[in-house]
Amino acid sequence: MTAYEKIDVVSKSATPDDAAMLRAAVQLTKDITTARAAIYWPDCFLSALVGYAALVGAILSPNLLLTVGLGVIAALALYRALLFIHELTHIHRTALPGFRFAWNLFVGIPMLTPSFMYENVHTLHHARTRYGTPEDPEYLPLALMKPWSLPVFVLVAALAPVALLIRSAVLVPLGAIIPPLRTVVWERFSALSINPSFRRRPPEGAFGRMVFWQELGASLWAVALLASTQILGWRPLLTALGIFSVTAVLNQLRTLVAHLWENDGEAMTVTGQYLDSVNVPPPGWIAPLWAPVGLRYHALHHLLPSLPYHSLSEAHRRIAAHLGTESTYHGANYGGMIPLLGKIARSTMVRR
Repeated sequence: MTAYEKIDVVSKSATPDDAAMLRAAVQLTKDITTARAAIYWPDCFLSALVGYAALVGAILSPNLLLTVGLGVIAALALYRALLFIHELTHIHRTALPGFRFAWNLFVGIPMLTPSFMYENVHTLHHARTRYGTPEDPEYLPLALMKPWSLPVFVLVAALAPVALLIRSAVLVPLGAIIPPLRTVVWERFSALSINPSFRRRPPEGAFGRMVFWQELGASLWAVALLASTQILGWRPLLTALGIFSVTAVLNQLRTLVAHLWENDGEAMTVTGQYLDSVNVPPPGWIAPLWAPVGLRYHALHHLLPSLPYHSLSEAHRRIAAHLGTESTYHGANYGGMIPLLGKIARSTMVRR
């Protein structure tokens, strides 16, 4: 590793906080911090409705081109609905009454990704002393790893739907009668994390009870899906798994460009975390497709984790206008997925 490369790696963890930026982010957004049910409910469940309708159409279509077209629509719509799991981890438990239950019933359990798989996991990623460290379940120093790690990171996501099906239909029921297996499944295969060393702690109290019912629902649904092949044949299930694989890969690509992944394991300041994260603001029009539900403003989200997704665009406009293009805030803004993929890929090719 050259001296320049070493400085480049360390600078992220050594970045001092920009007090003016942090203060402006809070003060300029005080009036837009409430999650609005009139936006959350129709956005999420109309997306799910479109997704499921397109999925049924793809299954029933006799035309390959139409099947592919409907499959793309289903993948994008269900992707948007699924990513409301991110909002569930941040909104206050008393906000949006009934939304968590409805989301799990109509999105989380049908897609075998109930909300417990992200709740009490994603918040660790936002912990001041955990972000970018080995204790962060959602961080790998991908920019500092070998070039082959990037395609492997993306392509392994294609197997996620099959893995989730096996988990809920086979491993969870077996774990109910084999306690050591139950422990392994919970610790290692019950969180939407990318850090292979992350081990999840046992659920307790009200959260534990919620996990039980969500696990039961997901397992019953997974068994029903497998059983349906004896009546409907394999096409419906395989088509759904294929569409869900597209969704999973798209989400993995979004995850890959959500951060620069340049931290070397040391704890970071809030400003350091911000600069290691990514905003893809307008005028780009395609970002809402691959980073929906406000995730095109991922760096801003790390400044204001509890800000509802529908307020992020306005928050970005206010903060950017107030601080200007020469500010630290501007340093996390990028032009799109392709430039970001190129930047991270080039980082992996630097000899260290």
